[in-house]
Amino acid sequence: MKRVLGIIPARGGSKGVVRKNIREVAGRPLIAYTIAAAQASRSLTRCIVSTDDRETAQISKALGCEVLDRPAELALDDTPTITVIQHVFEMLEKQGDHFDFGLVLQPTSPLRTALDIDSALQALDQSDADSIVSVYQVSDHHPARMYNLENGHLVSFDEKFASARRQELPPVYHRNGAIYAFRRDLLQQNTLMGQKILPYIMPENRSLNIDNEYDLVLADFILGKSK
Repeated sequence: MKRVLGIIPARGGSKGVVRKNIREVAGRPLIAYTIAAAQASRSLTRCIVSTDDRETAQISKALGCEVLDRPAELALDDTPTITVIQHVFEMLEKQGDHFDFGLVLQPTSPLRTALDIDSALQALDQSDADSIVSVYQVSDHHPARMYNLENGHLVSFDEKFASARRQELPPVYHRNGAIYAFRRDLLQQNTLMGQKILPYIMPENRSLNIDNEYDLVLADFILGKSK
């Protein structure tokens, strides 16, 4: 039986949205939606919230999730996610607990479901890929509709498709931040994704990633309606 460690990275500091991981969304702390999805998953062996913040830790424990204290030096604005993940694995492995796969679940993706988690992990397990990453197909924000600025003038980002009709554009995918699953061995290479990356394609309407106050309002509306 493959063992999977789910990690929810939730530091206390945040510049874009202050205290975003525990901000109230449709009556619950934002992190509660990710914890609930992890708890409902059939694939996770264990799930840990990694945080440097006391209030985040208290809320997570109250919701029934394990918490690992994160050192202050791993909770800076420029701390790479991989060092946080390596820290969690290292701490648990020192206790004798070992895993085949790791799964990063960012609390800023409240619309991700347990089914998403299980489907992504199953796809990775049945493949020879290094990792699987959740994405959605881009429509209105296709690179063919984007421009660079050169000397104050708009220049097509991709001239090849600048005048193409929508139905002629090749599909393009954008990471939505909801799921990063990987084989544990990748951590020894200092990467979470490796070279062979599978896509886990999610619909755009469930790919909301909380990055600003507007996103919070949108999440509050969507999740409030689903009650």
